[in-house]
Amino acid sequence: MQQARPTTTVILALAAALLPACASVAVAADPAAIPSACHAPFKIALDTGHTLSQPGATSATGVTEYSFNRRLVSAVNEGLAQAGVAAVLIGMDGGPLQLTDRTRLARDAGASLFLSLHHDSVQPRYLSTWTVEGHERPYSDLFRGYSVFVSDEGARPADSLRFASLLGTALLAGGFVPSLYHAEPIPGEGRPLLDRRLGILRFDKLAVLRTAAMPAVLLEAAVIVNRQEEQEARSPAFLKRMAAAVTRAVLQFCSPVR
Repeated sequence: MQQARPTTTVILALAAALLPACASVAVAADPAAIPSACHAPFKIALDTGHTLSQPGATSATGVTEYSFNRRLVSAVNEGLAQAGVAAVLIGMDGGPLQLTDRTRLARDAGASLFLSLHHDSVQPRYLSTWTVEGHERPYSDLFRGYSVFVSDEGARPADSLRFASLLGTALLAGGFVPSLYHAEPIPGEGRPLLDRRLGILRFDKLAVLRTAAMPAVLLEAAVIVNRQEEQEARSPAFLKRMAAAVTRAVLQFCSPVR
């Protein structure tokens, strides 16, 4: 007989109980300013969403999501390294990689936490077109912000939600805003919204979350079909702030405030 898992409501309540002590900690502008608290054997797997041949979404100016994802993984890895956190990078060479291969590689590397980094688009109904360097490109300025996804079907749903809550808190403190677009009751969306303030949603069928042997979270860092947010997501300042927020959340996760 399988042991009954706690419901998402119970898990969220438990995670929320942990946040007050963490939420008061400011996110450092420079990840190097954050003291390291993650000691071996703790290691995080940073998953670069998509591949060169299947690059995911396309930005308002025609840049692939994969290129955004790769830059963000590099920035986050640098921030974590400065804070003394070990990381294994998955998908950085852009070669073919099955979704289950990503979580297998994380498991084989001994990762304690799995974070998949992505950038977002919107459903076709919200897209308009504009001309960029002679090419017609789809865009939508209706939505912006980040989204944090967890799954109840993963191996460690309570710990996944705890990290998601820490990450959402760090992103808010870093000046980022959540996008609630994926909770809209429209075809292709309608994801259960677990925390409106922190931008946490449940998406049980995401393979990398469902098949991970460790706590797992997927972050959509920005809506790159939004013309202004695409430019922000390209900037070193955005990458530095995002890396600092992720680093803060990881340090709090691996060494919870007592």
